[in-house]
Amino acid sequence: MLEIRFHGRGGQGAVTSVELLALAAIHEGKYAQGFPSFGPERRGAPVLAFLRINDRPIRLRCKIAHPDVVLILDPSLIRIQKPAADLKPQGIVVLNSPKSPSEIRREFGFTHKLALVDANTIAREVLGVPITNTTMLGALLKATGVVRLESLEEPLKERFGPLAVKNFNALKTAYERTVVEEARS
Repeated sequence: MLEIRFHGRGGQGAVTSVELLALAAIHEGKYAQGFPSFGPERRGAPVLAFLRINDRPIRLRCKIAHPDVVLILDPSLIRIQKPAADLKPQGIVVLNSPKSPSEIRREFGFTHKLALVDANTIAREVLGVPITNTTMLGALLKATGVVRLESLEEPLKERFGPLAVKNFNALKTAYERTVVEEARS
């Protein structure tokens, strides 16, 4: 089972990302479970969302304490929430950042596998707005291969209607531009 925890801020689309990826996994015949964790937060407040994907039915019904992957939509949350602190040893950090892996490792001390993409720039270029949720899904797919890119087309159409094409293009662009670097000891 792959367990992914999304760290974002209200309005960035972390919850939507979980929903889209769960639908894509189900489309591929997998089992998926996604849910948010937030209270009366307002736009900009920290938000967590959780996703499990498996080839068998998922019986767990709790938050993800030790994820395989953390996806961080806003790098400022690293200092606030320490999202990689409880990441499994073979885990992956998927981060929205224009910085290089060596800069990120120096700044935050990450030793896990890294997948970095400048999702803000891609979102502005392709979507015209700095909303990075679908862009970050491209980085997640590059790092994990959990579903095929094409499997997100239908969920994007259902969710975004005429804007689905732009969102899929942002996802593909991020997939192509994501830099993946293996773990360091």
